[in-house]
Amino acid sequence: MRREGGRRGMPAEPLPPGLPGPPPPEEAPGRRRVAGSLLFAAGQAAATVAFALASLATAPLPWRWRYAFITRWSRFNLWWLRRTCGLRWRVEGLERLPPGPAVVLSKHQSAFETLLFQLILPPQTWVLKRELLWIPFFGWGLALLEPIAIDRKAGREAVRRLLAAGRRRLAQGRWVIVFPEGTRVPPGQRRRYGLGGGLLAEHTGAPVVPVAHNAGEYWPRRGLVKREGVIRVAVGPVIEARGRRGAEIMAEAEAWIEAATARLSHLGRGTGRG
Repeated sequence: MRREGGRRGMPAEPLPPGLPGPPPPEEAPGRRRVAGSLLFAAGQAAATVAFALASLATAPLPWRWRYAFITRWSRFNLWWLRRTCGLRWRVEGLERLPPGPAVVLSKHQSAFETLLFQLILPPQTWVLKRELLWIPFFGWGLALLEPIAIDRKAGREAVRRLLAAGRRRLAQGRWVIVFPEGTRVPPGQRRRYGLGGGLLAEHTGAPVVPVAHNAGEYWPRRGLVKREGVIRVAVGPVIEARGRRGAEIMAEAEAWIEAATARLSHLGRGTGRG
């Protein structure tokens, strides 16, 4: 099953079956692309302030109500991204999602996937660095969603916090999103996969859902200008965790994610990039 462009009101143009989206343009950013990216950034900043202030009023409400309201910020950004930058998406493999809460292990190349997951996956929480909660406005809304914020320098203590908080979130019916490389990694590169997500699955028995994509080729890690086109996202086969060690789970997830990322990538296909 493939979902193009997102959910209601945001369809993408259909693509021929089995073919990737058009490769990112090779030429230097034109005025239209720069103007669209600036317009997106301005709208995103304004929406962040507005949603952050409004989200404070949701603090006394149950978590699911807060989640439903605050994540509309992500839905707005995805809609605005398509309108200003011509950037759409195509998702394959959603039929593989398990019925109950799971641990999602995903490639992390840009901010795009953090927005899209809120659209295509069930209610979720994220494992993230605690410094994100200190960002004015953005961090306020993020804190109300009760992420698993860890100090990446804390070593084993960070892993213990992940396991304890992750167990509670899964018991509450929330999905847990983990970026095992720990930070955004440019397309064509990779970092060592941390064991945290695999250990959480081992200790809870929650299934693992691997996800790959090529978002970084359109939304650069530290770049303002975005490239128009169709981001491809692939949801992998569920990895059962019961009776398995975290390292074994992570090895299987990493192998699938890296192979799928290479399949989705335009790098090395004669596009003049990479």
